[in-house]
Amino acid sequence: MPALRVGLFVTCLVDLIRPRIGFAALELLEAAGCEVVVPPTQTCCGQPGWNSGDRASARSLAERVIAEFEGFDYVVAPSGSCTGMIKRHYLKVFAGEGAWLARAEALAAKTFELTDFLASVIGLERVPGRYSGSITYHDSCAGLRELGIREQPRALLAKMPGVHLIEMKDAETCCGFGGTFSIKFGDISAAMAQTKCERIRASGAQAVVLGDLGCMLNIEGRLRRSGDETTRVLHVAEVLTAGT
Repeated sequence: MPALRVGLFVTCLVDLIRPRIGFAALELLEAAGCEVVVPPTQTCCGQPGWNSGDRASARSLAERVIAEFEGFDYVVAPSGSCTGMIKRHYLKVFAGEGAWLARAEALAAKTFELTDFLASVIGLERVPGRYSGSITYHDSCAGLRELGIREQPRALLAKMPGVHLIEMKDAETCCGFGGTFSIKFGDISAAMAQTKCERIRASGAQAVVLGDLGCMLNIEGRLRRSGDETTRVLHVAEVLTAGT
């Protein structure tokens, strides 16, 4: 049986700020037996423009993503928010538009967040990483609320004998990032991030793990500004491939 041909949507933040997450996602998909292709011309999914009311730029980028990725068996992204944009909001971008809507629907049906794809589609039995230590998991809003991503990353982490998961209080509460929310409502966002960091520290875990880089940057920035230089902030893909 031929390997599934998967298009890896890297995301802007991963590409520009923490590319090792993209390489970790690639390693996980290859460990699952997939043929992985990273289209070199990919850019943004259009989410920032969509969230800010710039529908023209969002549509232009959405058209490009559809053209670049619709030929794959599946599209996978290490981000709940970008996956949610493609899977949920492209249907609004092209609402009532016939052929474009049909193409958006077809792409949405085969687009998955990384841990959801590995756990729900592939049914991955073993992960390549060898991480050892205590972690707590933050459920990022877009993945949790738009896509139902909660048990999938925990199920994959449970396959690592060295991982000790400590659930923090209010794991499902927003960290305050919320894309443009953190820019428009800076004081509220900062207070929410501070509360989240207090929950993380109270768990006693050595690291907080999550699935969206935007939330990672928000939490890590608040931890460091508050004097915490020891709590690690890791993408779940980094943990699942640690030590390889």
